[in-house]
Amino acid sequence: MAVPAGVDLAGPYVELSYVDAVRERQRRPILDCVTARFEDVAPVRPFRWSRGERHFAGWYWAATNGQHVGFESWLERDRLLLMDFDPKVVGIASQPFWLHWHDGERERRHAPDYFVRRGDGSAVVIDVRVDERIEPKDAEAFEVTRLACTQTGWRFERLGTPDEVLLANARWLSRYRHPRCLNGLAAARLREVFATPGPLMAGADAAGDRLATLPVLFHLLWRQELTAEDMAAQLLGPRTIVSLADARAR
Repeated sequence: MAVPAGVDLAGPYVELSYVDAVRERQRRPILDCVTARFEDVAPVRPFRWSRGERHFAGWYWAATNGQHVGFESWLERDRLLLMDFDPKVVGIASQPFWLHWHDGERERRHAPDYFVRRGDGSAVVIDVRVDERIEPKDAEAFEVTRLACTQTGWRFERLGTPDEVLLANARWLSRYRHPRCLNGLAAARLREVFATPGPLMAGADAAGDRLATLPVLFHLLWRQELTAEDMAAQLLGPRTIVSLADARAR
């Protein structure tokens, strides 16, 4: 892979290939792609399902995007769910691009698992892999990805197994992530009730019929307009203390 004249070789020379907004494949130097909206691109490779495979691929409907985002393993799905739960995340794309570089012997390529855009405009490139499953070629690919992200001002994260309690709580709340779970009148009443922190079930009852208020309560917890105490330490339950997010910040 030829390196153009004038390029600083302090780090690896990396090119990106991706599918643009009109579904055409592009390949450009990474420094030409800094402002690209990779949170909106299509995956660069398909998600395949094959009998007998160790991994299970699929599609997850992300409330952040309002559309489906792919994953290639249960671990990727879990991490994708937690990204969707993060209120600072405003865009997620899976398999957003190929990184191309030369390792001194041959051209290599690697497709990171996710590209995340945050509300402050910053970007995070994410690979999902547990420590014990990182082979030497994977470690090299992750290091090249990290160095490439340093050149662009993006952050790189390699994520492993998430916290079990936080994941269990987020997974429960994700059942209520769709906007259809939001009822304006019930939401207003719940915000009023939880302006004073109190137990989850008692607050749902105080806001009205729990069959009507609980789905809205869980939706507001998913959106983190309401917050639950010790989400990373305790499973949600009837006595979990819930409060307005703004009230907790004061």
